[in-house]
Amino acid sequence: MKKLILIGLGAIMLCSCTPKEVYPVKQTEFLLNTVCTVAVYNSENNEKTPDELITEGFELVREYENKLSRTIEGSDISKINSSEGTPIEVSDETIEILKASEYYSELSQGAFDITTAPLSIRWDFEGEDPHVPPADEISELVKKVDYSKVKIDGNFVTLEPPVDAIDLGAIAKGFIADKLKEFLVENGVTSATISLGGNLYAIGENDLENRPFNIGIQNPKSSDGSIIGYVEITDKSLVTSGDYQRFFMENGKRYHHILDPKTGYPVDNNVSSVTIISDKSIDGDALSTTCFVLGIDKGLELINGISGIDAVFIDKNNNLYFSDGFENELTFTEYSETLVS
Repeated sequence: MKKLILIGLGAIMLCSCTPKEVYPVKQTEFLLNTVCTVAVYNSENNEKTPDELITEGFELVREYENKLSRTIEGSDISKINSSEGTPIEVSDETIEILKASEYYSELSQGAFDITTAPLSIRWDFEGEDPHVPPADEISELVKKVDYSKVKIDGNFVTLEPPVDAIDLGAIAKGFIADKLKEFLVENGVTSATISLGGNLYAIGENDLENRPFNIGIQNPKSSDGSIIGYVEITDKSLVTSGDYQRFFMENGKRYHHILDPKTGYPVDNNVSSVTIISDKSIDGDALSTTCFVLGIDKGLELINGISGIDAVFIDKNNNLYFSDGFENELTFTEYSETLVS
């Protein structure tokens, strides 16, 4: 009888594994104000199905969104923005991302700055009918931009005047992508892709084809989402910031969502997109915005000075500029392909 019980348990264990032919297991949700997709290509978890793991992963994303969103009432960020200079106690995770933001602000000498929130709110790129704000309003709002006025003391955060609001939109998706990746790996996922808008992460390699994942870099001039080429990555993040992602047209001119903290206007420096490849998505998220603001020359200088980070810049004429050692990693294509394969 004991032998029969052991055999039965063994059968249960084997049946709990997902057959290879059903992979990839994919789910899509609208979170973080963007389309988010997780595709699992292999999992060694014998207790939970890939579908269950993805569902739990998306719940984790929601938890972080509820802490880090500027627009969700009761979030850590909304509490900070409503504090009127009073110290506000926040979660460990919020402190972690605020310290990372401070690091990139200092590294870029202010090209990356989470205190541009009043400017982003006034430009209202996600509104139904955005327009260019009056110049005098922009001039006044620029005075409220100063990352050094965000003070952290333990788990307390204080916004010192003139700063009165912060927004983590340029770094939060990368931070959350890293947390989601950690969750999936800790739960036995060995091959998967994470897509949080323009933030992509490849866990392991494509186990179905025994090769690295092919991650496409979008052609900024394409209206159908076609790519200019792809890179092969394993256990890496790829993040792109581009002027084609959120914008409006006024008097024949494109106004995109990436604002220059010093001028208050959308960056206008001949850059159409910046793609960063890194081990951590938070680095790619912050650096793609930073380099877009800095421009090609200063951006490449910054990237070439950071170990383990690669970048490709695309200008408004679709010319490509690579960081040291990156050019040979890109395979060009002249036709539309899927972004991830």
